[in-house]
Amino acid sequence: MPNVFDYLAWRGDLTFAQSPFNEADSLILCRLAYIPFDGIAPASFVQAIPLADAAARCLHGAPPQSAIPLPAEAGAPQEGSAEPPRRFRLADDARLLAALATSRRFCNARLSGYVNLFDPAAEKQFSALTILLEGELPYVAFRGTDGTLVGWKEDFNMSFLTVVPAQKEAVQYLCAASDSLCGRLRVGGHSKGGNLAVYASAFCGEEIQSRIESVYNHDGPGFLSEVVTREGFQRILGRVHTFVPQSSVVGMLLQHEEGCAIVHSTNTWLLQHDLYSWETASNGLVFTEARTRSSRFIDSTLKAWLTQMNPEDRGKLVDGVYTALSASGAVTVADLNRPKTAVSVLREMKKLDEPTKAIIQQAVELLSASARENLPVVLERMRKEKE
Repeated sequence: MPNVFDYLAWRGDLTFAQSPFNEADSLILCRLAYIPFDGIAPASFVQAIPLADAAARCLHGAPPQSAIPLPAEAGAPQEGSAEPPRRFRLADDARLLAALATSRRFCNARLSGYVNLFDPAAEKQFSALTILLEGELPYVAFRGTDGTLVGWKEDFNMSFLTVVPAQKEAVQYLCAASDSLCGRLRVGGHSKGGNLAVYASAFCGEEIQSRIESVYNHDGPGFLSEVVTREGFQRILGRVHTFVPQSSVVGMLLQHEEGCAIVHSTNTWLLQHDLYSWETASNGLVFTEARTRSSRFIDSTLKAWLTQMNPEDRGKLVDGVYTALSASGAVTVADLNRPKTAVSVLREMKKLDEPTKAIIQQAVELLSASARENLPVVLERMRKEKE
């Protein structure tokens, strides 16, 4: 099945004047936000580096060729010096960067305002990038969750906090980016980045909000009900475009006021969160009519489960599990796959205080009960839809 690489083969030789911006372009730019441009793309919104130049440095450790000045950043290579190629989150990220750098559609884009913050003590993981497209509106892209436990902890904090540190950073970032840009702009992100894009667009203030052409949320979680009812959120709602794969889990978490367009993914279940598995056409994404039974079952089960727990207990649950995971020595989610780490996690779980253990046990029991109650409901709904 065709994906973003096929889309670039079909449309990469066309400018935005020849083929207008669409949701597949947004998908690509959101994935670009995951590229490790540290020390390469300027943090300043006044300066910018051509995408082709940034790609050369990321992929090959090549010295920059651009005449556009880069800020003097701590640890950044000096002009004319080489550096080692970067490590990418996914293997396809390097391939995507190379394809963008050689495509007529994206090669003249410029990158600015690169920010990458990581603060375990504050439970904050935040990164964003502003992309200045040739002949198109600027695109403010927010990165999703990285592979760290801290990044995932911040995601789960959204289940009981009306605002998390990354959301505050996103609002400040969008305001700063908007101040440096003229006219209208687009905002987007994937996973948590999609949530940040919506949150920042909702609470950046009316003047900036009026300049936002559209907001793209690619399989990002929703919000607590206290957030979606606020005035700023309601003002931007009509410009929010949310896309989820047919078996979406992450994108169905919490509450979505906006409708969701369902994209066909070639992967299964949680692996559909990978943007490289989303099917494309020559003029955008390929859509399907409905989410799968498993997606709807998990969605209804988790929502029912969360409503049975008050925010305080949700917080204690998340904090308790995170304490055990981090005390095991694990730093990334990948670390949890190691047998020794699993043993350490179980050992640390036993060390939790009794009230926390009780909340975790209660949460497991409530989740099991919600699953038993929702399965017949989902099956009946599916039966009626087939009639």
